Amino acid sequence: MSEESTQRQYWYNTRTGQVEEGHRSSWTNLMGPYPTREAAQHALELARSRNESWEDEDREWRGRD
Repeated sequence: MSEESTQRQYWYNTRTGQVEEGHRSSWTNLMGPYPTREAAQHALELARSRNESWEDEDREWRGRD
């Protein structure tokens, strides 16, 4: 077994708002995997932050036309 396959992984369930250890629910409801429970708890904040950053980059890029 590889080291990665033996490490615990956590997923954020967007339907329930709960963190799951291991893959238990439908992929359509999960964000992850994350290396820690805490990281999974902040999945939506991280996604929101990344989206805002990408939108800012897109606006800058469009302004260079």
